[in-house]
Amino acid sequence: MKPPKSKRGFCTLALHAGQEPDPVTLARGVPIHRTSSYVFRDAKHASDMFSLKEAGNIYTRLMNPTTDILEKRMAALDSGVGGLALASGTNAIYYSLINIMESGDEFIAARNLYGGTFTMFNDIFPRFDLKVRFVDHNRPEQMRNAVNSKTRAIFLETIGNPKLGVPDFQEVAAVAREARVPLIVDSTFTPPYLFRPIEHGADVVIHSLTKWIGGHGTGIGGIVIDAGKFDWKDPKFKLFNQPETSYAGLRFAHDLGELQELAFIMRMRLVPLRNLGGCISPDNSWLFLQGLETLPLRMERHCSNALDVAQFLETHPRVNWVHYPGLASDPSYPMAQKYFYKGFGGGVVVFGIKGPPEHAENFIGKLTLFSHLANVGDAKSLAIHPASTTHSQLSPEQQIAAGLPPDLIRLSVGIEDVDDILDDLNQALSSL
Repeated sequence: MKPPKSKRGFCTLALHAGQEPDPVTLARGVPIHRTSSYVFRDAKHASDMFSLKEAGNIYTRLMNPTTDILEKRMAALDSGVGGLALASGTNAIYYSLINIMESGDEFIAARNLYGGTFTMFNDIFPRFDLKVRFVDHNRPEQMRNAVNSKTRAIFLETIGNPKLGVPDFQEVAAVAREARVPLIVDSTFTPPYLFRPIEHGADVVIHSLTKWIGGHGTGIGGIVIDAGKFDWKDPKFKLFNQPETSYAGLRFAHDLGELQELAFIMRMRLVPLRNLGGCISPDNSWLFLQGLETLPLRMERHCSNALDVAQFLETHPRVNWVHYPGLASDPSYPMAQKYFYKGFGGGVVVFGIKGPPEHAENFIGKLTLFSHLANVGDAKSLAIHPASTTHSQLSPEQQIAAGLPPDLIRLSVGIEDVDDILDDLNQALSSL
């Protein structure tokens, strides 16, 4: 369950971490283990597995050899002690929070979130008496003032979706440490080749594997990475200190022995995942492993193309404004330079078109190379108008509060020849 400790470089780990050639067949490639369950050697073996005396495979809802490699590889790349792959990035966010919260608890979240995450926090969680307090991602003092005796976590995105704001992670981590609560970071827009939040104070990291890590738009999945550093023995985290009634009275902050640093991820595996069942398929785990092998190469191209696109749009006469953290004129540029490796700003550019509101949707209809769809992180270039699609469930007031004006276009810049990308943008803008 723990990734092997290694001093090897990132590109090497992306190809090798967590896997040895299959001992039976000697196959070099990762096998896909399409099985629901696994045979026990005898009654004692079965009992030892369920009581955590012996590690191994019981049921693919809980663990799978293909998924195990993905979890170990991602944990190694993200500087964590363990990982848990799940059915989707949204599922990963949900499980991360219910893993530590009970009815009546609260958490603090940055306001500039993906629309689906905002809806989960704002509309669904209150039905279970879980309360969120939204704050400005750029104002750690707001987070500090929002902390109270019921606070159980601080949640933010590395690059806010869709306006691309970047917080000061060390400042936010200091607030979390003062409050003695975990900092949970959705790092989907910054795969570990660009940024590793654990190295800057995060306790839990979440990725939608569907995006840049997979890179091909062929599978849905998410993953949670545990830093292994948070002290879950704090009595306010009752779920970790009281006997777990659904798992033979196990106290996750006390009773794991050599696996104690994996308390967070072990509880998530044995309680939310085991009993709610949001597991990833082994086929999707395999797909994401293929994407990981080329992640470093693709991210360099995504980011260089995105910077070229941002610089092009910044000078285009039909563009009103541009946001990209790697652009020197962007408000988030200082934070991107401080935290993101090589100063990259990621693969997403957002901008506003001059003219009436219908220009935004008309522009997308004129694109010929960009695909119009609700995803980011594909090797192909993608475009969408968030106000009428991904964030349409928000009210106009909520959209403005989240930094989402009605003219905003989101581009996920792919790895095509950059001249072809720029030509398509130019012809679409010029045709308005």
